[in-house]
Amino acid sequence: MQKLDYARPVTTGAAIATLREAGFGARVMAGGTTLYDLMKLDVETPQRIIDINAIEELSRLDTSGDTLEFGALVRMADAAEDPRLKAEFPILSEALWKAASQQLRNMASLGGNLLQRTRCAYFRHGEPFACNKRNPGSGCAALEGANRNHAIFGGSEACIATYPGDFAVALLAMDAVVDIEGPGGTRTLPLADLHLLPGDTPDVETALDPGELISAIRVADPVGRASTYHKIRDRESYAFAMVSAGVALRIEEGRIADARISLGGVATTPWRAGDAERHLLGLRLTPETAAEAGRIAFEGARTQTHNAFKTDLGARTVADALMIAGEKA
Repeated sequence: MQKLDYARPVTTGAAIATLREAGFGARVMAGGTTLYDLMKLDVETPQRIIDINAIEELSRLDTSGDTLEFGALVRMADAAEDPRLKAEFPILSEALWKAASQQLRNMASLGGNLLQRTRCAYFRHGEPFACNKRNPGSGCAALEGANRNHAIFGGSEACIATYPGDFAVALLAMDAVVDIEGPGGTRTLPLADLHLLPGDTPDVETALDPGELISAIRVADPVGRASTYHKIRDRESYAFAMVSAGVALRIEEGRIADARISLGGVATTPWRAGDAERHLLGLRLTPETAAEAGRIAFEGARTQTHNAFKTDLGARTVADALMIAGEKA
């Protein structure tokens, strides 16, 4: 077992200073549900663990005002059971409680959940399989290999690994932002800009600079009550999405005044279906208009040998999600 150092700062400033001092050999630990897993697989081999669980300011959960505020250390289970989220923002609550087992939700943090890494088998198991995320420049075994679970949007010749999370997909539909703390102070980033497309550097997964960490997630959006997170998976219990759709609607005088559609399980990052959203504006929500929006959402998909089924499945998932959200309007 590799020897490592352990630090447990009690303020965000101290955590950032410790992270900066340790450099690339450090990893931040929140719930640990992803980090420990990747350490067992030798994907992550940190020289220092910075445990941020003693930083009380990162555990703030406030859903009472016009802006929802989630500290990075808020546990998935606590947010999922928040009464206001369940009543007025079901897309967020559903994405959380469909994401993992109860045991994991009790431990996993919201900030860590946003930063979880792909479940691509080639990435997780390493040699003799080529993976540019794990070993830059080695290639991507998934392109010609077992790619049933891989991305049909946002991929490149270097990587087609799918972003695995649910909560970020739901947050994307709600135009969420993340607050980031680092050596240069505080900055706010749209969640849409947090995760990076793989391009030629799939090992660079987020827009976080060295020494930075997520401190909070904020949602200031009136579209929420008529919403849902619809997740299709191989088994009903805890499993990652084969296809998912986060949908939120505002309907005025029988017509769609605002539509939000985000996609999970099909892209290298949380994915927004902007063309489908724009198509729905001004229309009445019917099974036919929902089906057409689903079809538009999957135009331009780039399928691989084993995942072409995702286009039809995805279109139907979006259509179903729209009708479920419409029933809540």
